[in-house]
Amino acid sequence: MAVLGYVNIFARDVVAISDFYAGLFGLDEIRESRTPIFRGLKTKGANLGFNAAEAYALLNLEEFSGRGIKSFLTFDVAGIAEVDRLTPIAVARGATLLKAPFTTYYGWYQSVLLDLEGNAFRINFVPA
Repeated sequence: MAVLGYVNIFARDVVAISDFYAGLFGLDEIRESRTPIFRGLKTKGANLGFNAAEAYALLNLEEFSGRGIKSFLTFDVAGIAEVDRLTPIAVARGATLLKAPFTTYYGWYQSVLLDLEGNAFRINFVPA
């Protein structure tokens, strides 16, 4: 079973917005995932991620920059093989593949898709 690992929000200032939520709700930063264009916060449920505009290109979402996709879901699965298995199933069920499974520069393995209503989501594996 997949786990909702992250709810990600595109933000103009990932530092300011993550500091806002961290301070408001007492959330801890996930420092190991910090990059110049990303900040993550640990919650009791799915983690909360903030992505800078540069992430649109990394996820093949450039055409939606600033006009349609402000957030996306990340479903964590058990391994690379599970990302590879689920990606074509998602497409067969009507999803649009935007980026075939790949290893990110921060070491995750994922695919990027749009669901039936054009909402972005990732099928993702985070190595230990």
